[in-house]
Amino acid sequence: MKLTAWELHRLESSPKSNLRRAFDRVLTFLPLLLAVAHIAEYKLMPNFPKYAANKIAYPVSDTYTVFLGILAFALLVYLVWSFFSEKIYEKLVHSAPLYCVITIILTLYDIATLKTGTLQLPYFPWADRILLAIIEDRRMLLDCIRNSLVLLFTGYLSGVAAGLFCGVGAGWSKKIRYWIMPLLKLLGPIPSTTWISIILVVASSLFAGSVFMIALGVWYPVTMAALNGVANVNRSNFEVARTFGANRFELVFKVAIPAAMPSIFNGLTQGMGIACTALMVAEMLGVESGLGWYINWQRGWAEFAKMYAAVIIICLTFTAVNLVLTLIKKRALRWKEEYV
Repeated sequence: MKLTAWELHRLESSPKSNLRRAFDRVLTFLPLLLAVAHIAEYKLMPNFPKYAANKIAYPVSDTYTVFLGILAFALLVYLVWSFFSEKIYEKLVHSAPLYCVITIILTLYDIATLKTGTLQLPYFPWADRILLAIIEDRRMLLDCIRNSLVLLFTGYLSGVAAGLFCGVGAGWSKKIRYWIMPLLKLLGPIPSTTWISIILVVASSLFAGSVFMIALGVWYPVTMAALNGVANVNRSNFEVARTFGANRFELVFKVAIPAAMPSIFNGLTQGMGIACTALMVAEMLGVESGLGWYINWQRGWAEFAKMYAAVIIICLTFTAVNLVLTLIKKRALRWKEEYV
């Protein structure tokens, strides 16, 4: 039963609703307050005596202060914007607890490293040293990001193409499924990284071997998702299409595949996670460029600040890649109500 405008107004104006609204508004201020508190802690709390006594061996710059200032300013803009947009307000209320936890973790890490020395160098560099490492090695890191993305998407798209071909074919035809299912049962449960020793010996190059390993890991979830999606399409959809004169090609590409797209995108998302894992393994064990290789290289030289910098960049890069995939998914499935 739909409520009238007057009933909605009374419901939103109830004491319980007003109290909840006030609590949410206070919650939106917390990330900014915690960011300001972290800046005050970083600037005012004395450093660990060992680091403070030897500023040449243990330099501390203002880079992290600038970073925190930018972060606080962004939170301030977000907060002010929330007073003029209900949509932004709801997003801020939803994200505020996460922002608070992140700020608290940064504060505790700074206290444990730079301020008290509980976590000491070289294994636990403070945040300022990590940021400086990113700035110092930015050219090499950008080149490693480029090489990692080239390898990732070469393997991922190859696996997706093979998975869609096998999955759609097996879902549509029982004859094709007869030959595909044994491969799925044999190769599916085995992680693609298990074959790395054989792949790197047989492959013509480290790059080609890594591409094959990533593609093999992506192939299985995409094949299974496409197979299940096509096989579970309502038969009445095909009957209706046939009454309008659709041929077999149109039944596959204009009926079966569009109807199976939600399942296929689930396989694409799962495949991306497997591809990212396989990429790191390939780069750490064989490929001579990329973020995984960079981590291994810096760890060998005990450059832990640069190693952590690469780890952070990996997290940001893979998050961005998955965000793009999610946006494509929402765009492609905008006809489904839950993706609108």
